[in-house]
Amino acid sequence: MLLFIRLSWKWVRRSFKAFFTLGLLGIIAVLGLLAYAIVLGPPSLSTAQNTTYYLADGEEMEGYDVGASRQWISLDEMPEEVIDATLAIEDHRFYNHYGFDFKRMASAALTDLKAMRMVEGASTITQQYARNLYLSHEKTWKRKLKEAFYAIRLEIFYEKDEILEGYLNTIYYGHGAYGIESASRYFFNKNAGDLTLAEATMLAGVPKGPSYYSPLADKDNAESRQERILSRMNDLEFITNSEKNEAVTASLDYYDHSAEEAKAVGPYFQDEVVREAARLLDVEVEAVESGGFHIYTTLNPDHQKDLEEALDEEFNGAVDIETAAVVMDSKTGAVTAMAGGRDYSASSFNRVTQSKRMVGSTIKPFLYYAALNNGYSPLTMQESKPTTFELEDGDVYSPSNYNSYYANDDITMAQALALSDNIYAVKTNLDIGPKTFVDTLRDFGFNEDLPAVPSLALGTASISLYDMVDGYSKLTGGSPKIQKHTITKITDHRENVLYEYEKPESVEGKKLDKEAAFSVTHMMTGIFDSALNGYMNVTGSSIADQLSRTYGGKSGTTDSDSWMIGFSPQYVMGVWSGYDDNRKMTQPRDQQYSKELWANTMERIHEGLPVSAFTPPGDLRGVYINPESGKLSGPACPEERLVYVKKKDVPKETCEEEDSDIKEIEEELQKDPWYRSIVDWFQ
Repeated sequence: MLLFIRLSWKWVRRSFKAFFTLGLLGIIAVLGLLAYAIVLGPPSLSTAQNTTYYLADGEEMEGYDVGASRQWISLDEMPEEVIDATLAIEDHRFYNHYGFDFKRMASAALTDLKAMRMVEGASTITQQYARNLYLSHEKTWKRKLKEAFYAIRLEIFYEKDEILEGYLNTIYYGHGAYGIESASRYFFNKNAGDLTLAEATMLAGVPKGPSYYSPLADKDNAESRQERILSRMNDLEFITNSEKNEAVTASLDYYDHSAEEAKAVGPYFQDEVVREAARLLDVEVEAVESGGFHIYTTLNPDHQKDLEEALDEEFNGAVDIETAAVVMDSKTGAVTAMAGGRDYSASSFNRVTQSKRMVGSTIKPFLYYAALNNGYSPLTMQESKPTTFELEDGDVYSPSNYNSYYANDDITMAQALALSDNIYAVKTNLDIGPKTFVDTLRDFGFNEDLPAVPSLALGTASISLYDMVDGYSKLTGGSPKIQKHTITKITDHRENVLYEYEKPESVEGKKLDKEAAFSVTHMMTGIFDSALNGYMNVTGSSIADQLSRTYGGKSGTTDSDSWMIGFSPQYVMGVWSGYDDNRKMTQPRDQQYSKELWANTMERIHEGLPVSAFTPPGDLRGVYINPESGKLSGPACPEERLVYVKKKDVPKETCEEEDSDIKEIEEELQKDPWYRSIVDWFQ
């Protein structure tokens, strides 16, 4: 027993020494940190410049929400409502702590530990001010430690009112507005000193997430947060119940920026640049807008102007129908122009990047690429007629052609693509296997949920226009290394390079067959070639006479979507048109907008550029064939069409040989009249 007491006492003494030593070391560390902070002196309160965006030619980009001025006002000039609302929602113990709210930090740390990641912040106004002045917005422990050190320095050398004043003059309210004065003028076109309680509490909720809580971005989220702020102010006795209720029901009149927005260069493009930069830098969108970065983009101002002028011309007088369009460099994937809708001031929703719609027949080129890699050639014949397919699970599938037109005969793949024959497409999908088709789509970068079913050949999958045009860029370039992008370089305000675009050396697990890709690319020029007319005209016939050079492409139609994606050797452009509420397009004109906008814009973009040809790779053979029979063309053939095939797939017969067989029969009939009469009777 005595031995146990001695051992216990010994353990207690050692534990006490260890805790005392650790405590002493902690005190020394804190004192050392404070001494170091004092030696460094007061930190500068100057802020970084606004983020600046540049066009592809290096000129600074003009934008309605870029480069807004920072207007500093004193704390005395700010209304009490602004100060109280900010303290209530951000840091109500601000005047009672020394830069850190340890109670709030403990609660947040417990939440983070439960989630095993940083999900809840506990930053005081001092810490937020430190981050806005000196640091990035990345969610890492290293950044948190730096933030804490700067917060200590601010608390040592500046009064609380100075810190609060600086915070309210530099915090980001979205839309290019930094500080309460700029925000007040942007949202309400008035000085901050004239803000009402309702207006002040609305603005106080924005900095937590301007893209989420701005009333100009999401009114419901903004009003919900405003109500929470008013309730918090009421709990803290900053306002009375009647004041709270009056502010909740108050109607707010926001300033109309449509005139300024009309001057912006590619506003939909600018929004996508910010989102892409956030992904590349692994920060929040707000951190990009307020980070003082220099972002160099791919936007070609001439292309953007051409697109917007063509869009205005084509949709002049249209009512509810919407559209989206994007232009990419065929060789690099650089986006040179973008319109996510008809009017950014009416809707900032980007239908190029944020909307997924059924793609219809625009998916067929990828199907035929897969077929070429599974034994097909552009001259493979299949019958186009009403067909009911019996599936492995016992179900039946009965697709139909547009307006129920059929060849009722064999047609080539080249003609099936030009006429957009659905029966040929479904037969091909079932023959190579729907899973093979899905795997092929993955090679082109499509990561959506793609069901391996027969109808996938007709474009029943929903994919964004951005991804579709990216896929076409890979197809026309014959490489998965062509990647869509809007940014070439990002630097900080000291011109340190943070990111620079480089074409990937390879894409893991993905490789494309250049010969098959070129064969399909060239087949797609057939949608404008009347030589491929059959049981109906080629699908691009309505705009063929507007085109001054060789293009390829594919249109697509569903009940509620109209697509046109086409290309030259230099550029790929995609257009979607339809209604945001997915209503059916019942007017014939609705189905024509996409093609017209595509043709108009592509002709403008290529004006003055040298004519460039599609150059086949290595071993492909270019042969002229008779589109109807798929045989080699000859002097007696009524139509001919150039196709590119592998050497083994070059036809051995010409359409003349078929004609000679017919002549022999006719000669026999002339020699034997009674035989001819019998034949005529059977016909």
